Amino acid sequence: GFRYYVVGSCEFNSSKLNDIEFTLSYYYNKLEYIRFSSSVGKYVGYTEHGIKNAERWNNGPEVITSRGERERYCFRNVGVFTESALTKS
Repeated sequence: GFRYYVVGSCEFNSSKLNDIEFTLSYYYNKLEYIRFSSSVGKYVGYTEHGIKNAERWNNGPEVITSRGERERYCFRNVGVFTESALTKS
């Protein structure tokens, strides 16, 4: 069968909120075909299908929603992540 999945992640090296990067990657059959990165601020396609979707999504409401995910998801949880890491180190 075919596998489709989406992975969202927050990457940071310090507790400064400006250093946090949110990425949202879309995969089909283990191949990443499109990604949103908060540092770039738009979708980037890696396959022919991904490039077409990136163009469409960057001109639609999807990009505005994804830009807010860094604040909604990453900023809310950064305290939990850093507190957990500091207590174990």
